[in-house]
Amino acid sequence: MDLNIVWFILITVLFTGFFILEGFDYGVGMMMLGRPKNERSQFVRAIGPVWDGNEVWMITAGGATFAAFPHVYATMFSTFYLALFLMLLALIMRGVAFELRGKLKYSDWINFWDFGIMFGSFVPALLWGVAVVNLLRGLPIDFQMHYVGNFLDLLSPCALLGGIFFVLLFAFHGANFLLIKIADKALLEELRKKSLCLGIATLIAYVVFAGFAAADTDILAKLSTVIFLGLSIAALIASCAGAASGCGCKAFISSTLGIAFLTIGFFTALFPRIMVSSISPDFSLNIYNAASTPHTLMLMTGAAVVFVPIVLIYQAWTYKIFKDRVTPADVHYH
Repeated sequence: MDLNIVWFILITVLFTGFFILEGFDYGVGMMMLGRPKNERSQFVRAIGPVWDGNEVWMITAGGATFAAFPHVYATMFSTFYLALFLMLLALIMRGVAFELRGKLKYSDWINFWDFGIMFGSFVPALLWGVAVVNLLRGLPIDFQMHYVGNFLDLLSPCALLGGIFFVLLFAFHGANFLLIKIADKALLEELRKKSLCLGIATLIAYVVFAGFAAADTDILAKLSTVIFLGLSIAALIASCAGAASGCGCKAFISSTLGIAFLTIGFFTALFPRIMVSSISPDFSLNIYNAASTPHTLMLMTGAAVVFVPIVLIYQAWTYKIFKDRVTPADVHYH
C-alpha cells in the first residue's frame, strides 16, 4: 500500500474521531437551549473535563491534511475562508465561555456565556455539514487548483440540508452522551424522551438528505459507500431503540457507530478524490496530484506512529478519570 493511501486512511480515522468526540460536545452545547441554569451547569460539568481534548482531533486532522495534502489545504482555505472565519469565531467564543462562565455567580453573566457555548456549538455543527456536502457535490475549482466561485455557491439546498442533518445528528449524539453522564433521575427521564425525539428527527433528516444527495452527487456510486451508509442508518435506529428503552450506553455506543460509519462512507465515496471539481473531473484534487513529496510522507508516517498512540492513550485516560456521573451537587465547580 502506498503512503498516499495510508495518509488518506489516517485522515479518515482522524476526522471520524473528531466527529464522534466533538460531535457530542457540540450536541451537549446545543442541548443547553431553554434549560434552567442548574441543568445547564450539569451539562457543562459533563463535558468540562474533555471538550478541549476533543478539539485536538480537529487540530490534528487539519495539521495532517496540511502536511500530507498541502494543495487540498490551500484550496480548501480559499474556498471556505468566510465559513472558516465564522467557525473560528464561534469556537473562540465557545472556548472563552467554558473558561469564564463560572468566574462570577451573577445570572446575567452565566446566561451570556451559556449563550456563547450554544452559539459556538450550533455554528460549527451546521458549517461542517455544509462543508461535507460541498466536498461531495463538487466545487468550481479550475486547472490551477483555484476556487473560482463565491460564498453563495456553497449554500445550495442540498448543502443546507446537510448542515441541518449534522445539527440534528450531533444534538442526538450529545443527548445520548448526557444519558450516561447525568445522575438526576428526573432529568434523565426528560433527556431520554428528548433523545428519542431527536433520534427520530435525525433519521427523517437522514432519509431526506440522502435523497437529495443521491440526486446531486455520486455518493451512491460505490457499493462500499452504500454498505457503510446502510450500517450508519442501522446504528442510528439501534440508538433510538436504546433511548426508548432507557439504556443510555446502548444509545450512545450506537450513535457513535452511526457517526463512524457515516464518516467512513463519506470518505469512501470521495476516494481517491479529496476535493471534487464541478468544472471538470480532471481538475479534482486527489491523493496523488495534491500530495506532499514521498520523502515528506515517509517522515510524517514515522511521526504518526509515535504520536497518534500517545493521543489515544491520553484521551482514554482522561475519559477513565472523569467517568462518573454528574450530580446537581457538582455544579458548584461551574
